[in-house]
Amino acid sequence: MASAALMLPAILLTGALIGACGIGGVLLVPILTHLGGIPLPQAIAAASLSFSLPALVAVRPMRRQPELLQRCLPLLGGALLGAAGGALTVHWLSAGSLMLGVMLLVLFAGWRGLRPLDVAVTPAAFLSTHSLFMLGAVIGFGSALTGTGGPVLILPLLMLMRQPLPFAVVAGQAIQFPIAIASSTVHALEGRLDIKLALICGVLMLLGSFAGQRAAAALNVTQLQRMVALLLLAVGLWFGWLLLRGS
Repeated sequence: MASAALMLPAILLTGALIGACGIGGVLLVPILTHLGGIPLPQAIAAASLSFSLPALVAVRPMRRQPELLQRCLPLLGGALLGAAGGALTVHWLSAGSLMLGVMLLVLFAGWRGLRPLDVAVTPAAFLSTHSLFMLGAVIGFGSALTGTGGPVLILPLLMLMRQPLPFAVVAGQAIQFPIAIASSTVHALEGRLDIKLALICGVLMLLGSFAGQRAAAALNVTQLQRMVALLLLAVGLWFGWLLLRGS
């Protein structure tokens, strides 16, 4: 691929942003489509599977605190079902509609990053099993539909619902795995999944994620969050310009 010299470092940077602040995954589909020249449905399929590797970082905290795993299970079950539905819906939508969805997610992530996270002094009661399942289904559907991993949707929603921060962070990490498995299975059955591309993206993002975690530990978190948010807003505006130009 002629643009690999640009695309591969950009994917590595995406992983670093995931490791540093958790919201870099929304950049992967634009990178694949506009730097790699990959058709949007194939880019979404590859991105969906690739997010399974960064999701593995949730294993360690859930092993240390089994109660986190118990609370995440209904959320993950709902995400598995919702992601399958979202992946089945992709081919019914126009490329412009999918691009619009990705653009809105990127802009939302940037807006969220510029706002201070309002963590309630007293967290609300844990959501019921039914509520967690339904929330997971909605997050899974939206994430599979647009090729994002899940954290960019679930983290702000759990914060809005005043759920405890440790649970929100682990849930945001873990939900990537069922979304990746369900959506990529559907994409594979329908012939859209490039496994080699997905594995390359996943490995690069995993390596970048480790580097991002280390870098974030040595930097001012507030400044890093603002920098990433501005980057996401710029990418979202760029994506909007491409949509207007193509209309």
